[in-house]
Amino acid sequence: MRGKITKAAIDALPKGEILADTDVRGFVARRLPSGVVTYGLRYRVAGRQRWLALGIHGRVTPDKARKLAKQRAGEVAGDRDPAAERQAARAGATEAKANTVNALLDAFVERHVRNKLRSAAEYERIFDKYVRPHIGARPLGDLRRRDIVEMLDSIEDEHGPVMADRTLGRLRKAFNWHATREDNFTPPIVRGMARTSNAERARDRTLSDDELRAVWRAADTLATPYARMLQFILLTATRRSEASDMNCAEVNGDGAEWAIPADRCKSKRDFLCPLSVAAQDILAKLPAKGRKGWIFTSGGNAPISGFSKWKAAFDKEVLAELRRVDPKAKLERWTTHDLRRTARSLMSRAGCDPDHAERALGHVVGGVRGVYDRHEFKAEKARVFEALADEVERILNCVPARGTHREPRTPSS
Repeated sequence: MRGKITKAAIDALPKGEILADTDVRGFVARRLPSGVVTYGLRYRVAGRQRWLALGIHGRVTPDKARKLAKQRAGEVAGDRDPAAERQAARAGATEAKANTVNALLDAFVERHVRNKLRSAAEYERIFDKYVRPHIGARPLGDLRRRDIVEMLDSIEDEHGPVMADRTLGRLRKAFNWHATREDNFTPPIVRGMARTSNAERARDRTLSDDELRAVWRAADTLATPYARMLQFILLTATRRSEASDMNCAEVNGDGAEWAIPADRCKSKRDFLCPLSVAAQDILAKLPAKGRKGWIFTSGGNAPISGFSKWKAAFDKEVLAELRRVDPKAKLERWTTHDLRRTARSLMSRAGCDPDHAERALGHVVGGVRGVYDRHEFKAEKARVFEALADEVERILNCVPARGTHREPRTPSS
């Protein structure tokens, strides 16, 4: 069909038909079987017919499509191939996108982090929050040390030097991983970019007795799943990731032992954690109905999450507890992992055998002993956790410390 392409002509165009414009050579409109009308330009280059899409009717008017057709026809008259140029531009854009920092991080997470690293969620969180907004869209070929420095400056100013170094460490691993796969990539990270020293990054925070009492009483006051989890972490010296995903199926029938699977243990080994009477009491305070197997859960359908919000609310209650004793008291920054470190210190204070205490924390013993000694130390670990519970109880009741710990209670059957 031939005729001037107008809105009226388009509305009357049957499905499957093509209307060739009489004003601009090669300018056509065609109605697809679906009813959609597309505009395009048909032309020849080196004896071959080419097609260049100009838009869809409704998004592009007939007059605008005709104007575009005239412009592209002029390019063809100048020995250009607009369709080939568009295809090359798209290919170039795709290639450029595939060589950005975002693409590198996507590949690193997909091929390495999710399959091999226990801290995969933390890697993704840091990349998404701190790296991608700053340098994610940058082509790798254009990335300079200055870009990394400016990103670290921004993170240090807003979130502190420790977070800047954590980001740097994870980004360095991603860059080094990519360098093993790409001939022409040199990571733009060099020595001296860290914002803190090794000594400054080392964590040695433990809670004082006053802080421990405030934390425990705040947990009793709030009685939330998160608060109970903190009490449980102190009594079991476990990591947050180990406790937060705790499931009923991991606790034996009498509730005295907790089997932590290897995929949640830093050692990548199954760990049997004897539960003290005090730890069992904490679990007994949690609602059992509707939790679908999860121990620490707010809605019942999934394990507890959103720790930063829980922690912020919890710290307010801890500060309130401290100020009931001292109106001028301040709460120094502390982390959930500080409870594990505090628990280990209390084991020593209680006079526990250092080797047994390390076993209770799930630490792997190295050397020949680690290879040949397969004893689970179940009884020894149970005594350590009971001693720990007694030491916590002593602190809560403000009983003066003794030279050695009392005989621990016998776990209930």
